[in-house]
Amino acid sequence: MAQKADDFAPFPVKEQFPAIDYCLTSPPPWPESVLLGFQHYLVMLGTIVLIPTILVPQMGGGHEEKARVIQNLLFVAGISTLLQSSLGTRLPIVIGGSFTYLLPTVSIILSDRFVAMADPHERFVHTMKAIQGAVIAASVFQVVIGFCGPWRIIVRFLSPLAAVPMVTLAGLGLFNFGFPVVAQCVEIGLPSLLLLLVLSMYVPHAILKRRVVFDRFSVLITVPIIWAYAHILTKSGVYNHSSLTTQFNCRTDSAGLIGASSWIRVPYPFQWGTPTFNAGDSFAMMAASFASLIESTGTIVAASRLASATSVPPSILSRGVGWQGVGVFLSGLFGTANCSAPSVENTGLLGLTRVGSRRVVEISAVFMIFFSILGKFGSLLASIPLPIAAAVNCLLFGYVAATGLGLLQFCNLNSLRTKLVLGFSLFIGLSVPQYFKEFQKVAGYGPVHTPTRAFNDIINVIFSSPATVAAMVAYLLDCTLFLHNSETQRDRGWHWWEKFRSYKTDDRSEEFYALPFNLSKFFPSL
Repeated sequence: MAQKADDFAPFPVKEQFPAIDYCLTSPPPWPESVLLGFQHYLVMLGTIVLIPTILVPQMGGGHEEKARVIQNLLFVAGISTLLQSSLGTRLPIVIGGSFTYLLPTVSIILSDRFVAMADPHERFVHTMKAIQGAVIAASVFQVVIGFCGPWRIIVRFLSPLAAVPMVTLAGLGLFNFGFPVVAQCVEIGLPSLLLLLVLSMYVPHAILKRRVVFDRFSVLITVPIIWAYAHILTKSGVYNHSSLTTQFNCRTDSAGLIGASSWIRVPYPFQWGTPTFNAGDSFAMMAASFASLIESTGTIVAASRLASATSVPPSILSRGVGWQGVGVFLSGLFGTANCSAPSVENTGLLGLTRVGSRRVVEISAVFMIFFSILGKFGSLLASIPLPIAAAVNCLLFGYVAATGLGLLQFCNLNSLRTKLVLGFSLFIGLSVPQYFKEFQKVAGYGPVHTPTRAFNDIINVIFSSPATVAAMVAYLLDCTLFLHNSETQRDRGWHWWEKFRSYKTDDRSEEFYALPFNLSKFFPSL
């Protein structure tokens, strides 16, 4: 049988991602929206719990302090998500914690002025106040670069080709928080990963009438099943004689959050005391803020694709960064020991569920605020073993990475210039941070080791971020290499995004990104 000519035609370019059931402005019915919002809340809990679990014990805090920090993180994340979805990018982005800020935060914790304190609680309070001061200083950087326009000028020259490494490594660069965490309790983590994969990919095709139930709520089904299985293992005494590390990773009663949490507690600013400021700490945290800004831009671009929206205009990216800075400022006020940033895993969930609705994310923000106040109930959900959350993230991080690779449809893959920019930036983006991390693991400090701790932290935090390194290399090469050639503009996909540079000149973009009320007379750049 002869092949049709259409069989050999390339797939057409799609300015908006077509495989979405509910796009940014078309919400599902309310009952479904509530369930999807709760699912988003459940997904973001993994990072929210993991970050305080890493930091609080090093600060000298116990279970009570960790429970309060988690509540603060949830509360600020809920407020920041509402701000971002209503006044920022207006995309379905969940704001959560960020691993990018761990390096400068740990550097503050291990500084000489705190390590010498004998009383653990006193050390925790003083360390927290120092972190708050550095976070507040870092927020100023993002607010200025977002609202005052510098970031809008920078991303105006961002092409689809330069965006590919940034978006791809925003997901792929988090591989250390995927299967390595699953393997810490493989008898729980691996079944989670396999069950989620089967429920979300295979079952919907076998049971067509219930397809929506399984592929849209697969996380909501998987987590309770594996959590119950882990609880049975815990109560049956399987881990009674295991090592402390195994018990911590596998048992469902090892987190210590439920007993340490109060029934009702409303987080409030400066609950640990007045923040203290140190110039070195502030500059190091600003460097992390710069790396987070690049990673966040990649996550925002991925969210726009998975919400079936048009390309994000530079002014909207800049506006989103500004409001993200406001979220970071709130993190400093409330004392979260971390900073706010778009959640990569929740962005991946948009693709898994095929729902990119803004309403769903706003409902998830309400859940965050609600459970941050009702401490016991929030702590119950937060006590889910981390390998279960890591197993879910393995799939969700992959969705974001694949969304970045999907931007290659706008580029000419038969161009050697495209192959150079893409291949070199991806390779360097993976290789350089891996070198920095391996050096840190062996030597106990980063490759840059001078008497000035702040300078060391600035260099080490920037070059430990895969998305940041890849984005800087790709952006520099794409904006300088053979740019005078007329074919270069088409090879890099510039013409596909050029018409969306201003959302006010395109009806579709205005529908997605315009503010619900007019602020242009006060802020013309919006």
